Amino acid sequence: MGWLAVGDRYEIALVEGKVAARAVTGRAAGRPLKALPKGLREHPEVDRLRRLSEWLDRHAAACVAQVDGWMVSSLPVPTALLARVWPDEAWQGALRDAVVVGDDPDEAGFLRDATASGELRVVNLDGETVRLSAATVTLPHPVLLPDLEDVREFAAELGVVQRVEQIHRATWTRPADLAADTTEVRDFAGGGYPSRFRLAARATGLGYRVSGGYATCTVSDAGRRLEAAVWIGEPYWDGDSTTGALTWQDEEGRAVPLGEVGPVAWSEGMRMAAALYAGRRIEEGGA
Repeated sequence: MGWLAVGDRYEIALVEGKVAARAVTGRAAGRPLKALPKGLREHPEVDRLRRLSEWLDRHAAACVAQVDGWMVSSLPVPTALLARVWPDEAWQGALRDAVVVGDDPDEAGFLRDATASGELRVVNLDGETVRLSAATVTLPHPVLLPDLEDVREFAAELGVVQRVEQIHRATWTRPADLAADTTEVRDFAGGGYPSRFRLAARATGLGYRVSGGYATCTVSDAGRRLEAAVWIGEPYWDGDSTTGALTWQDEEGRAVPLGEVGPVAWSEGMRMAAALYAGRRIEEGGA
């Protein structure tokens, strides 16, 4: 955005998300000042720009969260919708270089542009810029990409930086030798915290929902919604707490046998459990 006149001596603007000022007279005319002059700090126009900056931050975060949701669910997204939001810098920042797949599930590419007509331009894994005109595309979860390591290597060559963690997202693959009636994973159980509050705060800080005694995340996997849950302790307990078992439930609240948990739900549940365990209290000399 351009510079706005504030009185006869200064102009203000948002520069890298912060309110900046510059003088319009004197030797320093035209050069941004290191700090806002004291007389401007409470000016209504400065306050308006601050509130605009806060809204833009929230908007950018919401765009990233929405794209992350599309990716985790692997649900089809209309290309016309992507084309419509692309001119918005926040949306473009969240979408640019996301891996998308059109009608052919074997043809993936990094999203680079979207035209007003609803056509997407992507760089495929052969390094060629191609056009996608499919009605919908998916932003596949990385556990569904067959050649993930190759995709990561190619992304490094291109200098790809994704706002939404996709290709470098930590993934887990479900073991093939699980007992048919097993319903919980204890790989990341036993991570100790000085209080239940600390454990719950870590869960919410990582973007997970805390409900009752559990940290949870809901995933749509092949059209089936499952909720992964890790026990974190009684809601009103303020003493030491430890991470518990990881389980999955369907929409009816039924415990899902591990053999029925899809690849995305498995990976995202394990990712949550591992992240909570990683914040545990480590005693001196311990592992």
